[in-house]
Amino acid sequence: MALQISTRVQSLGDRAQEELAGQFTRIDAIAQENTARVLAAFQKYRVAEGYFAGTTGYGYDDLGRDKLDEIYAELFGTEAALVRIQFVNGTHAITAALFGALKAGDILVSAVGAPYDTLLGAIGVVDKGPGSLKDYGVQYRQVELLDNQPDLEGIARAAADPQVKAVLIQRSKGYSTRASLSVEEIGAMCRIVKEANPSAAVIVDNCYGEFVETLEPTHVGADLVVGSLIKNPGGGLAPTGGYIAGRRDLVEGAAMRLTAPGIGGECGCTLGQNRLLYQGLFFAPHTVAQALKTAVFAAKIMELLGYETEPHSSADRHDIIQMIHMEEPEALRKFCKGIQFGAPVDSYVTPEPWDMPGYDCQVIMAAGAFIQGASIELSADAPMRPPYTVYLQGGLTFESGKLGVLLAVQELLN
Repeated sequence: MALQISTRVQSLGDRAQEELAGQFTRIDAIAQENTARVLAAFQKYRVAEGYFAGTTGYGYDDLGRDKLDEIYAELFGTEAALVRIQFVNGTHAITAALFGALKAGDILVSAVGAPYDTLLGAIGVVDKGPGSLKDYGVQYRQVELLDNQPDLEGIARAAADPQVKAVLIQRSKGYSTRASLSVEEIGAMCRIVKEANPSAAVIVDNCYGEFVETLEPTHVGADLVVGSLIKNPGGGLAPTGGYIAGRRDLVEGAAMRLTAPGIGGECGCTLGQNRLLYQGLFFAPHTVAQALKTAVFAAKIMELLGYETEPHSSADRHDIIQMIHMEEPEALRKFCKGIQFGAPVDSYVTPEPWDMPGYDCQVIMAAGAFIQGASIELSADAPMRPPYTVYLQGGLTFESGKLGVLLAVQELLN
């Protein structure tokens, strides 16, 4: 059975790809440099077959797990790292990092407006159940965007309070319409925070951003970066998990929160998953490049159809997310339906808006993935609220990502 893509849509795709040669060359060059960094780290830590053996129960003396921590620390230029399949998602890893860095009476500042929807309950901005930072006596403030950009003066004023012990920077746009932050921009924000309050820890939600550039936030002043293994660094192979990398005391604090004081990162069995975590990390720079090419291609073809995109197809990329402003709900539904058609798993399913846990409105999500919820695989999701912007990410291969986008365009035009 052939994919139902018309000659018109195929021609539109060919035109888009022809005009993206320069962008693809830049993406490939970044992937080459990042692959060299990963390979060098694997060789430095003498990765061997024995690292892939898993542990059960307590997970004591798991050499593969502990060496992977060291490799992540090497790649992120940090003192320590914690890479664990026990993190259920990125929100869990970020929450552990925040609890590890803060105690009663401290203040957490979000530097670029409200963080991603699922973190609001963890912080206590909205009531999603007991156990939030607010319940444990941690206060919260946020610095709103200024003309849809970080308010650097506002960040400096907010961070200057000596009770501020952590400043959270979200690299990706989340479900906001601002541009995602470059590593250079994050570095400037880190310097501003440190000048205002040297004791405040800068914690970066790095989800969707790993390996998109040749530097990470911890290379330019961030104290801690946190992310999900079923996004960029898992390379499409990691079955679950998250990572935290940064200052040793902050990593240890997060480890104590993940398990228990006195246990920290010493426990945590790997259940035979080490091979996938290593192999996924090795693939990650290339897989991220495939997702970036898919995002750029989607932006270009939608621009040819007259849609507004962010970032523009010609722009430098700082994460794998592509926004497309669909403007009305029916077009949003059609686009997501087409992306689902292009999935290798559950392609026959029609996505519908639903009350997704952690969100304040219904969300529609097209995601036919080998790993449930893996955003490095081609997916499209959106909150069902104006301006009905769809957030596209992923694509394990550009070839499959391109087909998914073409099917989404076909559905729009039908």
